[in-house]
Formats: sequence, structure tokens, C-alpha cells
Amino acid sequence: MSYNSAKAAFADWGVDTETALSKLATIPISMHCWQGDDVVGFETKTGSSSGGIQATGNHPGRARTPEELRADLEFSYSMIPGNHRLNLHAFYLDTDQNPDRDEIEYSHFAPWVDWAKNQGLGLDFNPTFFAHEKADDNLTLSHPDQGIRDFWIEHGKRSRDIAAQMGAALGTPCVNNIWVPDGYKDTPVDRMAPRQRLENSLDAMMATQHDKAQMLDAVESKLFGIGVEACTVGSHEFYMGYAIRKGTLLCLDMGHFHPTENVADKLSSVALSVDEILLHVSRPMRWDSDHVILLDDAILQMAQELVSADLLGRTHIGLDFFDATISRTAAWVIGTRNMQKALLRALLAPWDSLKSAEDGLDYTSRLVVTEEIKDLPYAVVWAEFCKRMGVPSGQSLVSDLNRYQASVAGRG
Repeated sequence: MSYNSAKAAFADWGVDTETALSKLATIPISMHCWQGDDVVGFETKTGSSSGGIQATGNHPGRARTPEELRADLEFSYSMIPGNHRLNLHAFYLDTDQNPDRDEIEYSHFAPWVDWAKNQGLGLDFNPTFFAHEKADDNLTLSHPDQGIRDFWIEHGKRSRDIAAQMGAALGTPCVNNIWVPDGYKDTPVDRMAPRQRLENSLDAMMATQHDKAQMLDAVESKLFGIGVEACTVGSHEFYMGYAIRKGTLLCLDMGHFHPTENVADKLSSVALSVDEILLHVSRPMRWDSDHVILLDDAILQMAQELVSADLLGRTHIGLDFFDATISRTAAWVIGTRNMQKALLRALLAPWDSLKSAEDGLDYTSRLVVTEEIKDLPYAVVWAEFCKRMGVPSGQSLVSDLNRYQASVAGRG
């Protein structure tokens, strides 16, 4: 089918494909650096803590240096239509120095900023509260030891300063997302004290106000993790309350809730109480396994909610998955393109007629339309988008991904 035929098919339902394509081209996805090296980072490790984060597999081609990681990223972005962002963690510094977490400075990340500027990318940032000896107790900002809390507070302060300077240098706000692995393996007798310590530490960390045109604070919750099965200090209720009271973004990670919860359903509720939302799009399989996202119901529902509720302008879309059993560059490309495909499908829905039927309590028409539009030629419109953006699709994409993987497979 030609694009013009597909365009006419959608027009029969009152949908303008050109409007959808124009909108999709303006939506940046923040691609995460840690898929490229299995969440290893580029600093000398001083602790055994993983924060419950575990990449499985040993597929050849893992990036071992900032240069290799940037090369992989450049290839991956060339396979993804549109202009996007990179989400960087603090332990991906690029420097000959070896600063501890409470000593990091903007200069340690300057090569990333220069590269992003040359690539036309925005940057987002994350302090790293794991993989360090001072996180080995699974407690950081909520640790009972004031000295350890102060160490991590300083790390958080410096991360915010670095993020603000990144945003200023690139002319786009850098979202600085705060996630800590704090919690208990077995049932604690006192949940209040660590949560009070966490709140006080966050307040101290974020005491300095930054220009929101340069940096945006976000806080991220989690249900549980490896080694913190009984209690997570930064629960969803904790951070939702904190975000509402303090005016930060609230990060919703699709893997950080109970498997039976629909994270898409939370968007409209949260949006009534916070100004902006950060999404970490992932695919949990029974737990926060961070599988590469598919074009499945969970992702489609997320995109539909963003479009239907008119939340795209208030939501920062980031990805958070890592799979070392497949090509890491292919994982980036597949996951990011699937997020875009889901957004395109949502942008191609006849929302006015669907909402009209729902408001009129005509649930039969709502269901009929919802199901019939599934037969529309979305793939043709997607192929047209890729063509206009100068990126491959179909068999050409498969060939390009395989060719690049073969070129990096010899890495140690």
C-alpha cells in the first residue's frame, strides 16, 4: 500500500496523518547510556552494591570506554527517526582523574557536553547512589550515619550543579533524576526514621535553587529491589507526596510497581497534582527486570494516555532497560523506535469521536471504533516517517544493525 492510500484510509476516520507525523517529529526520547555497557560505568569501583540492578548476558560488543560508548550511540541515533536526548549517569564521567562521588565536577563530563552539542542532542542526568562502598549497607541518603548521609548529599548537590551547567551549555533543561536504592532486606521495626532522614537529606541536597530553564529535579520511587525486598524507604507514596509539596517532577518507572498495576492509569491522576512528569519506559517481567520494550499493550496504553490526556507537553519520556544477551545497539534502536511507534499509533486515533461516544455513554460505538481502527495501515505511515527522516526500516534496518554489530563484536 502506498502512503497516499494509507493517508486516505485514516482520513475516512477523521484522522490527518500529516498532523500526526509533524507532532511525532517534535517528541524527543531520552535514551539511556547504560544499555551500552551493562550499567558498568567508567570509574574505579569501590563497593559491591548494585542497587538491585543486574544486567544478564555476555553478548559481544560491550562498550568499554567513553569513546566506544559514544560511537555506539551515534550509530544508534542514526537508526532512529527524529531528534532525541541522552540520559547520563554520574558514574559515566569522562576524565583522566579519579574523583570520588562527592568530588565530581562539570569538567569531568565536559567531553559528553561537547559531543552532545555536536550531535544536536539534549542531555539528562542522574546522580549515582549505588556501586560504591558507602552504599553497601543499601542505605545512602537515609543512612543512620550522618557522615555517610553527608557524603551522598554532597554527591547530589554536585550532580544538580553539573546538570544545570549541562542545560545551560546545550540550551535545553536537563532533567536530573534522583533514585536511591535505600531499603531493608527484612522487615524493619522503624520505617518512620529512615523516611524522615531521606526527606531531610533531599531538602539539604536541593536547597540551592536552579533556573528551571537549565535544570529540572525529579524523584523516583520503587516497590522493591534485590536486597531490599521488605521495605523501600523511597516508596511511591513517599515520593509522590514529596513531589507535590516540593514542586519537583515525579518519575514513574514502569518496572517500579507491582506487576498487576497499570502505570498508564496513574498518569492522569498524578498530572492533577504535579506540573510535570518523568517517565522511565521499561518492560518488567515479573519484577523490575528491565527488558527491552516491545510494542505491547503496556506501551500502547502509555502512549494513548499521553495523547488522550494531552500530557505530552508536560511529560519527559525516558527509557530504562538493559539487556546484555542481545546486541546492545540493536536494543537501543528497537526500544526507542517502539516507543515512537506507540506514540504514532496514539496520534493516529480518532480521539474526538471516541471521547464523544464515551461522554454519550455509547460504549458499543466506543468499542467498535477502538477495535476497527486496529486494522488501519499504521506500518505504512511509520515507514513514511522513517523515509522522511532518512533512516532505514524493514529489512534494511535488520541489515544495518547486523553490520554494525559485526564491526564491534571483536571487543574484549
